[in-house]
Amino acid sequence: MKYQYSDSTQITPHFNAKEFRCKCGKVHEFGISNELVDKLEKLYAALNCSKIIVTSGYRCPTHDKNVGGSGTGQHTLGNAADICCYGQDGQPISSKIVCQKAQDIGFTGIANITAAYIYTHVDVRSNGKWYGDEVHSNGSVTDDFYKYFTADTADNHKEADTMKGIDVSVHNGDIDWGKVKTDGIDFAILRAGYGKLASQKDQKFEQNFKNAKAVNLPVGAYWYSYAMNENEARQEADVFLSIIKGKQFEMPVYFDLEEKKQFNLGKEKVSAIMRAFLEKVESAGYFTGLYGSASSLTTHTADDIKSRYTIWLAHWVDQTNYSGAYAIWQYSSKGKVAGINGNVDLDICYKDFPTVIKNKGLNGWAKSSTPAPDVLDTATVTITIGNDTYKGTLVKA
Repeated sequence: MKYQYSDSTQITPHFNAKEFRCKCGKVHEFGISNELVDKLEKLYAALNCSKIIVTSGYRCPTHDKNVGGSGTGQHTLGNAADICCYGQDGQPISSKIVCQKAQDIGFTGIANITAAYIYTHVDVRSNGKWYGDEVHSNGSVTDDFYKYFTADTADNHKEADTMKGIDVSVHNGDIDWGKVKTDGIDFAILRAGYGKLASQKDQKFEQNFKNAKAVNLPVGAYWYSYAMNENEARQEADVFLSIIKGKQFEMPVYFDLEEKKQFNLGKEKVSAIMRAFLEKVESAGYFTGLYGSASSLTTHTADDIKSRYTIWLAHWVDQTNYSGAYAIWQYSSKGKVAGINGNVDLDICYKDFPTVIKNKGLNGWAKSSTPAPDVLDTATVTITIGNDTYKGTLVKA
């Protein structure tokens, strides 16, 4: 359908024509595919959205060229939209979830746009299918977003797929990592420190990192939080990033919030603290996750956080009844492992993080595919794939 620039026709219950008009600033008519809007309504329902913001709809050929395109891509045909979907809690829904639902609905062009995994490109192209992740590749990266994002669901928790691990800190003393590996441990998560001061770096972190790496044991890291607001959480993130800078991690890096005084703030403020830390670390190029007990994940963690970030579940039982998604389960705090004096936390991992992280070029590893353009904080990046050009804002990829 063609619309005049000033047209404000309510096309469907949740989308108005003016949302899709060209952002070139000139007054001209624009086109919108009926199929595109129909599928956006289906996406709205499937995600139970509170709203979907269209950040880029139709582009005139001139505007498309001005942003680096060919002037003939899907946006110029009225077949595409870049969107941000919001849940009922008012928070953006992870692009990982949006991509999966868009795939179910039948969009033929789908891509995550930014490193924050908030903005998604969808289109109804008729010349094949393209499922991309513009942060990690300039080309099609998958034919199945469910496989690509490897959802950490309970259905995937199969014994044959597991890795045995431990998590340690200065409290575990000097560790003989050769004996640890010989005892059947497949990975380790190391405490990097706590709080918001560089002086609060874990005194054994460097030693543990060096010696675990020396025996080729995959490692991750975590930061223990005392943050009472978003600003303090960002300060903690800055210190954490300064400590892990220059190191390579095969496993995710995690945020650990478990102080009673923090939980006393309530779910909304606790979730805001989590987002502030996680978003800053993720935007710096790390595969980022959240550590939490079954209780805190249920009562003090917003759904958008649990859907966007990988979860490290702490539940010291023989068989957890936690029904949410998780990829690592800390099932005991009283394990015995050769090379470590006293008790140690024991973990099971259900996901091949080393392969995923290295392939995505995160955690200090070089990308295994064609790298995305280098960008700085809040830089605008334009990516052209075939005849189509997509534009988004990256936060330090």
